[in-house]
Amino acid sequence: MLLGTGPDGPITGRRVAITGIGVLACCGVGTDAFWNGLHGPAPEGERRVHDFDPDRWFTSKEVRTLDRFAQFSVAVAEMALEDAGTLDADPGRSGVIMGTGVGGLQSLETQILVYAEKGAGRVSPRLVPMMMSNAGAAAVSMRLGWHGPSETVITACAAGAHSIAHAARLVASGRCDVAVGGAAEAGMTNVGIAAFANMTALSTTGNSRPFDVRRDGFVMTEGAGALVFEDWDRAVARGTRIYGELAGAGSTADAHHITAPAPGGSGAAACMLEAMRDAGIRPDEVRHINAHGTSTPLNDLAESDAIGKVFGSDSPPVTSTKGVTGHGLGASGAIEAVAAVLTIEHASIPPTVGFEQPDPEIHLDVVGPAARSWEPGPILSNSFGFGGHNGCLVISPA
Repeated sequence: MLLGTGPDGPITGRRVAITGIGVLACCGVGTDAFWNGLHGPAPEGERRVHDFDPDRWFTSKEVRTLDRFAQFSVAVAEMALEDAGTLDADPGRSGVIMGTGVGGLQSLETQILVYAEKGAGRVSPRLVPMMMSNAGAAAVSMRLGWHGPSETVITACAAGAHSIAHAARLVASGRCDVAVGGAAEAGMTNVGIAAFANMTALSTTGNSRPFDVRRDGFVMTEGAGALVFEDWDRAVARGTRIYGELAGAGSTADAHHITAPAPGGSGAAACMLEAMRDAGIRPDEVRHINAHGTSTPLNDLAESDAIGKVFGSDSPPVTSTKGVTGHGLGASGAIEAVAAVLTIEHASIPPTVGFEQPDPEIHLDVVGPAARSWEPGPILSNSFGFGGHNGCLVISPA
């Protein structure tokens, strides 16, 4: 078992309360539908957010000028803020941090086809603001009229976790009283899917089976998640519901390979330790791990090795919600942070759908095929991305 030492982490400072939740996923739109979906069978066919109705949030003109990922960003931010109740926040002390992996890929691909078929003169003048990765955060800040930091994190599949950590950091440091942190992805274009398929990252069977011996790649999805963070004392004073606390976060780099994880999960292990140091807890105090668990042969094994390095042979219960949701790329860490908060709220760990035949090389207490009741405690939520980006969050009960 590794023991961590080092400087204070990124969330050190004022306590950070989680007071609002917003989520869009292929298994459900909104917290109730999403939570129920995590306990059902994996969706059949492409794992798109079929229940998303942009008319609920946008005019027809706005729909034409915002890429789908930016629409998702606004939708989950507004859902989270509605859930948080009346904030009466100072716009200058309110921030937005929204992550993404590929940004407006859908708009870019559409306009490339327009260029090829109709010429340069027919390319949309709106393409640049639609394709730019910061369009989601920009759209949220403009919708809310917030003048504090409005920033975008782009760290592949770790972007959601990093965005949430950064948003919490704004509150902990005293720069903001309120911040929205999350991520959105809508990269299921023909070229995007083909690119992942041709690099043999996608499942050839269409099944997501995290930590199962039959796993053969991830299943691509789209979606978004967002959390509202407030200074703890402020949240208590206004009498709002506090779901939990963003107690710590870690960020490391494998510095190894552009797509493959570091052998033995060394970078991931260091990231988990940093998050726990930041939260001021020991490994034996972690009660549950919401794993990255992509269902790829290398990544699941590396994550298992990393967990073994940190926790020894007796790991906390582990689950991967990607068995249902699939892999949302840059949005995955935000969607899974929402799942972690709801796991505390319901005192139940959702199952790892698709986990039926354990891999003898993976020595984890994987929750499945059914949910498991538990006494809520600190949750470690892991996200690891191409480029060797690692992001880990510690989410604790209120």
